[in-house]
Amino acid sequence: MEKAGQKRRPLTVMASSSSQVAAARGMGMTNPLAEWTDRVRSLEAGVLAWLAKQPTHVEAAVVTAVGAVQGAALGRAHGHACARRRGPRSLVPPPPPGTDPKVLASFKQAQALAGGPLVQARNFAVMTGANAGISCVMRRIRGVEDVQGSMAAAFGSGALFSIVSGMGTPNPVANAITTGVGFAVFQGGFFMISQKFSQPQSGDTYYSRGRSMLQKLGLQNYEKNFKKGLLTDQTLPLLTDSALRDVKIPPGPRLLILDHIKRDPELTKAN
Repeated sequence: MEKAGQKRRPLTVMASSSSQVAAARGMGMTNPLAEWTDRVRSLEAGVLAWLAKQPTHVEAAVVTAVGAVQGAALGRAHGHACARRRGPRSLVPPPPPGTDPKVLASFKQAQALAGGPLVQARNFAVMTGANAGISCVMRRIRGVEDVQGSMAAAFGSGALFSIVSGMGTPNPVANAITTGVGFAVFQGGFFMISQKFSQPQSGDTYYSRGRSMLQKLGLQNYEKNFKKGLLTDQTLPLLTDSALRDVKIPPGPRLLILDHIKRDPELTKAN
């Protein structure tokens, strides 16, 4: 009897350990990184929902400021990386007095591309802030985010970048237009290529309107939730808060989706 009892003790300990793990899981001890990611997404969705209800100039100002801050941080980091890699000799010396205008233009180009962290932060802030702000205004005015709006935003950001950085020919207006056109062509080509590779498969045609709606709202991460719940385009006019909750979409995005469907007459029509 004692031997049998001794053999059972390890089994009892193992069962106790398993029950502790199950209890820990039941108490909601989840991955902190996943929990933090969900909180950030919910906060982002709440901000997007608030911006969607604001006037165009308010949303454009907020988006421009956020884009400028992000660009400044990127430009400063890029400037520090270039300075560490190439050293102080990479700085372009000032041109001598009486320099030919064409040579002076090349000096300005070199200074704009090889400037220090503060110069790069300023240039990137102007470029990314202008791009984000113009894209926001174009999307609000035209009601869609397409290649024309993307190219218009790229043209504006390129022209402002040329003016602020001081790079270019003796004629700053002509160079701003040339730089803007170059930015627009590059951005337009990149937009069309990305759209081509992101074309839905034939089996996803039932979710084309829902996918477009989520992309306009910046909630494309929840497309998989729609597919898991079989929320096809035909169900969009019938969507309710409980239906979106069943497919595990947070409260902020739910409010944004329902408000968008209510405002869009094309989505309220049954197929």
